[in-house]
Amino acid sequence: MRRRLVLASVAALLVLGAAALLPGALDAGDARSGTLGSSGGSSGGSSGGGLADVRVFEDLPTTHVEDEVDYETSPPAGGEHDETWLDCGSYDRPVREENAVHSLEHGTVWITYDPDLGADDVAVLEAALPEFGILSPYEGLPAPVVVTVWERQLELDGADDPRLGLFVNEFGDGGTAPETGVGCPGGDVVYDAGTAI
Repeated sequence: MRRRLVLASVAALLVLGAAALLPGALDAGDARSGTLGSSGGSSGGSSGGGLADVRVFEDLPTTHVEDEVDYETSPPAGGEHDETWLDCGSYDRPVREENAVHSLEHGTVWITYDPDLGADDVAVLEAALPEFGILSPYEGLPAPVVVTVWERQLELDGADDPRLGLFVNEFGDGGTAPETGVGCPGGDVVYDAGTAI
């Protein structure tokens, strides 16, 4: 009986270890997305700190397209995109998704915020923006602030959510991007209406 208990404990540890190595392994949802779980940082929900709520998207295409793309998430965390990337910086109006996604492919951090967010909060986000980052308002966000890199995304409670810094420290080096290290310098400025400025 004692031997069965030890074997069951070992089996449970192996399953948990595999789940820690494979983000989303215990997620019963879409096989192409999941969350990092406790392997991404300290556990807890949106108010508990850590990176447990980082959403993971896998195998997103890197194809260049000329038309608009109907992305599955808002904002998109990768996928088909325009051949021209979006220039780094802080924007005061929504940018064209297809160009921002190309910047994500280059390893850029994209911080989006609800257009109704106050000016003081936007200033906090500007101060937190990495050198190779993009900040822009985004209509219809699922949270007040969302931070995104290629195939990783985290919804934040606001500009002062400490998980923003944790996310940028963990993923801001572009390590999840197909063309890491390229960044967003030298891109175009393209707003959501598709008009280059």
